[in-house]
Amino acid sequence: MKSLKELALLGAVVLSLAGCGRTAEQASEQEPEAPRNLLYGIDADEYRIEKGEVNPGQTLGGILGGYGVTARQIDRLDRAAREVFPLRNIRAGHPYTVFIHEDSLNTPHVDYLAYERSVSEYVVFGFHGDSVSVVPGQKEYQIRRCKKTATIESSLWGAIMREDMPYALAAELEDIYQWSIDFFGIQPGDYFTVVYDQRSIDSTRAGIGRIWGAKFNHGGKDYYAIPFRQDGRITYWEYDGGSLRKQLLKAPLKYSRISSKFTNARYHPIYKVYRPHHGVDYAAPKGTHVHAVADGVVTFKGWGGGGGNTLKIKHPGNLVTGYLHLSGFAKGIQQGTHVTQGQLIGYVGSTGASTGPHLDYRIWKNGTPINPLTIPSEPAVPISQENRAAFEYVRDRIVAELNGEVAEEERITQLDSLIVPQPATEIAAVQP
Repeated sequence: MKSLKELALLGAVVLSLAGCGRTAEQASEQEPEAPRNLLYGIDADEYRIEKGEVNPGQTLGGILGGYGVTARQIDRLDRAAREVFPLRNIRAGHPYTVFIHEDSLNTPHVDYLAYERSVSEYVVFGFHGDSVSVVPGQKEYQIRRCKKTATIESSLWGAIMREDMPYALAAELEDIYQWSIDFFGIQPGDYFTVVYDQRSIDSTRAGIGRIWGAKFNHGGKDYYAIPFRQDGRITYWEYDGGSLRKQLLKAPLKYSRISSKFTNARYHPIYKVYRPHHGVDYAAPKGTHVHAVADGVVTFKGWGGGGGNTLKIKHPGNLVTGYLHLSGFAKGIQQGTHVTQGQLIGYVGSTGASTGPHLDYRIWKNGTPINPLTIPSEPAVPISQENRAAFEYVRDRIVAELNGEVAEEERITQLDSLIVPQPATEIAAVQP
């Protein structure tokens, strides 16, 4: 049985809770924790923070030594960091943040130093008594959906730079359209619109996420790129559901220019006579990567006389492609090697009868040379019938966004677990 003193005390507590408008049960619940000020995953409010930037010639050991970290601790850190981020890899101009606490005698001690490897990546070096830690991390980024349009004046890269778009868009668009658009042949006045996710960290652009759709007008024709998942993979599709991926790539290399086209009578700069040139010359710096334009088997690797270092690859449909004047061959490429579309096979050079570095690219069908710039290319498997309704649902919303403004709730924001609204006529048909 409780004493009077204990009962009086309990009553006072109950009255106090009632006066605050809370029950005893509510009082037993813990107050929600205040949000913490996390910096690189560390509670910054518990430390004195100092920020700096690595100077030319400065080492991490030198920075830490300036904060009183002993040579013994730095040696331990160096050994612990070798497999995660070697200390010698720090670079001038990169920022760092030091987390300092003071003991009862007001003596400062470094607990952590966070070094920024890039805009998005960092590594935290920790000091815990006699032990050390090395923990890599990534900053959280924000995503903003963007729609941009640009007109070609000279090149795709030039248009993207002029409109201050992320450079990564040029590479992504070239990858998406590499089977459909000859980027060596785009003309002033061609234009494109693209919808994509822009990533940013602390208001600094940090790359792009998914491209949600694109429309490229080339020579007066619109080429749409619609993302859709089929057979477990997200790829890009034409407006009618045909695959943008084709049997042959438009070109075997990127970032170059056509210096000579297919002709039956070209004046040869070395032999000084008119003779057929049954290929396309792509002028490019020595060492530029050359890729197989389609799946196939290497049938020739070696010296091709005036063609210098030469590769020939046989493809389905009695097609053979040739790559001449190479400076060298990619590792693992031998006669009989199976290659896949887009695989690195060699490097631009100037071997054989050549006045400068370039790739002479040729195609034969049934043994007859044909113009690589005009050869038709068969598409890959189109959207299947069972996926047709879902694809058209995605396509119509992507195209509407590319061609105008759509409400946020109408945007396609994911490509899995799609719920396609049933047409009103079908709903009426199933109603009792």
